[in-house]
Amino acid sequence: MVSQLVSGKLALVTGAGSGIGRAACQVLSREGATVIAADRNYESALETIKKHAALASGSNATGDHTAVELDVSDSKSVQNLLKSTLSIYKTPPNIIVNCAGITKDNWLLKLSEQDYDSVLDVNLKGTFLVMQTFAKALTEASLPGSIINISSIVGKYGNMGQTNYSASKAGVVAMTQTAAKELGKFNIRVNAILPGFVNTPIISTVPDKVKENLLKLVPLGRLGEPSEVAEVITFLSSDKSSFITGAAIDVTGGY
Repeated sequence: MVSQLVSGKLALVTGAGSGIGRAACQVLSREGATVIAADRNYESALETIKKHAALASGSNATGDHTAVELDVSDSKSVQNLLKSTLSIYKTPPNIIVNCAGITKDNWLLKLSEQDYDSVLDVNLKGTFLVMQTFAKALTEASLPGSIINISSIVGKYGNMGQTNYSASKAGVVAMTQTAAKELGKFNIRVNAILPGFVNTPIISTVPDKVKENLLKLVPLGRLGEPSEVAEVITFLSSDKSSFITGAAIDVTGGY
């Protein structure tokens, strides 16, 4: 039996219905974790569990993956998820992966207040609510944990048409670093990943011409695959990264 990186751990992944979130469920389950796939689109979360996750290692009900509908920007929805998790698994997840994210792109001069608010609500407030709720549950249970927040390389360098998105993703990095300082004494590690241009539904909205120009700026000369980010998520979820906290890791092909 090959040893698995996160064997026996319980992982919550938001934004699990597609892209990096779905890939994280695939790799975490392959490496032995039981996965709670959460997405605002329940059907796509269910598809992740049924078609894209390795079979749960547990032979009883508590070893099985679950799919749940979740609106990360709504604190009641997040609280309800914690309650249902505790009732099913009797323990909070010790891996928390915040992948839920949206874009509402427009030029700064044209961006509506509503599109600004909705992106910040999901990407920044949503990450905060999930992190706060589940870190609190871990501290109350005196359990260690690892939280991985998905930022973006545009949070570091900015990107045309993405004032709202880039601001939200920069905020995720600062929030991660602060949370790492506060939660270290509870043995809860908090790290951020800054993916570059990855082959996900979000990148599929980018016009081909723009994509060509972007790839010229990537030394490895290609888009990343969601699984390549998921491998880093899994490493940060595991004890292999036991002394890494407060880090912001670029996974960009050198961009």
